[in-house]
Amino acid sequence: MATTVTSISRTDLSGLIPEPVTREIIQGVAEGSAVLQFGRRLPNMTSKTQSMNVLDMLPTAYWVDSDTGIKQTTKMAWGKKRIVAEELAVIVPIPEAVLDDSNYDIWGEVRPRLVEAFGQKIDDAILFGVDKPASWRKSIFETAQDAGAVVTAASDTYTDLLGVDGVIAKVEESGFPATGALAAVKLRAVLRGLKDTTGQPIFKSDMQGATQYALDGIPLNFPMNGAFDFEKALLIAGDFSQLVYAIRQDITYKMLDQATIIDPATKEVIYSLAQQDMVALRAVMRLGWEIPNPINAFQPDETKRSPFAVYAPASSVGG
Repeated sequence: MATTVTSISRTDLSGLIPEPVTREIIQGVAEGSAVLQFGRRLPNMTSKTQSMNVLDMLPTAYWVDSDTGIKQTTKMAWGKKRIVAEELAVIVPIPEAVLDDSNYDIWGEVRPRLVEAFGQKIDDAILFGVDKPASWRKSIFETAQDAGAVVTAASDTYTDLLGVDGVIAKVEESGFPATGALAAVKLRAVLRGLKDTTGQPIFKSDMQGATQYALDGIPLNFPMNGAFDFEKALLIAGDFSQLVYAIRQDITYKMLDQATIIDPATKEVIYSLAQQDMVALRAVMRLGWEIPNPINAFQPDETKRSPFAVYAPASSVGG
């Protein structure tokens, strides 16, 4: 007699993937990604692509030359930018013996790994374009480079960051207020060593309290998920309201128990779930992002306008 093969339904998985845990992981991904923490979330997408109207022509006012002079007209114009949702996924193989052990906190092990994996890939792609989907725009790093908004590290770190021609000034020259900064962990030691004219540390007022890092009053975050490439940038500052993202599909799950999992590069079999008494949890989400970068009175040329600026190490290539 032929065996009827059926798929595992959402109901079948309800005991393994309870809804509160699902919400917790979605929230965790946002917290695990430094970019999503600082960026501005738009309403969820209803299709793969979503258009935004972005101001690209400013109005002009004119003086009237007499009491009966004719007033001139002007116009404004909006261009369109698209957010394209792409899929991010990971498969977590788990031995069935582990699941059978009711005393084993499987979610306590899987949850932080999922958060870490998703957060790192999102930050890698948006910050530096690492493994980014082909449909996505240039990374924040590349956008700043194209606009010339790069400051290369010199001997005076304070001036590099906060001086007249510093990183924060580069953002302001494009007509945007800097609202936040992300930095490589190795920059913390540099900042701890900065002293004022009396020899006192700038970022530490006492030896008991935690050091509060900020640049000119804007929050400074040091991503710990491994996504910040310190060989390209020591710090990225900018107007993070200009980094917008939208989610097309929240994280969904499917339990695999008969699949063969292969290495995408070599096509070699990594796991044969049925033969090895394993199951695999597949997690998928879809999201997209964009930089609106609207025209403003400070910099009308979009090729020279960037809401973000980069502090590059002295040895960086292209900085």
